[in-house]
Amino acid sequence: MEKIDFTKLSDFQIDVLKELGNIGAGNAATALSKLLKKKISMYVPNVRIMEFKDVSNMLENAEKPVIGILIQITGDLPGYILIILEYETAGLFLCNLAKSSSLRIDVSSEEFVFTEIELSALKEVGNILAASYLSALSDLTGLKTCTSVPGIAIDMAGSILSFPAIELGKFCSNVLYIETRFYEGTNNIRGDFILIPALEAFKTLLKVLGTYEK
Repeated sequence: MEKIDFTKLSDFQIDVLKELGNIGAGNAATALSKLLKKKISMYVPNVRIMEFKDVSNMLENAEKPVIGILIQITGDLPGYILIILEYETAGLFLCNLAKSSSLRIDVSSEEFVFTEIELSALKEVGNILAASYLSALSDLTGLKTCTSVPGIAIDMAGSILSFPAIELGKFCSNVLYIETRFYEGTNNIRGDFILIPALEAFKTLLKVLGTYEK
């Protein structure tokens, strides 16, 4: 299989990939604003090329329990989207959704106990974010993608990251890590939005953008 030397990407290639991440995440933030009926903004995405074993080091606390929403991407850009939510962020989402539904959650509790209905609602949030992100990428590149039904898990962040790392490790030893954080007013919505493309997806992106070099 043809390989890419990830360490030799030019500044221009990195900038192009970062802008793709920025636009895609902006689209996701807009979708989140509509869903929660609040203005959601985002920080400039952090884009890095790194080995699987280093991905967990990007998180502030890999040993902290979080909610992970994993969505497989098929089509022209195979890979995964992984959304990591802290408990407080998940509670904020659910409280906003509860204004027009039967969902209720005690945000004053130090530890949340999520019901099946609440976990299902969070999966739908993840699905909307991923679909919005990929829609923006498709509009920009003309590439077609499909997504799987979201999977959800509550575990330590490092453990949640290990699954896509193991799966994609069958194809390449590096990932394109696009970290995006959202915030609402003074509330910092601590959600990591990570696009982890397979090797062929990474090459496809560069070719479509006219920046691929063998």
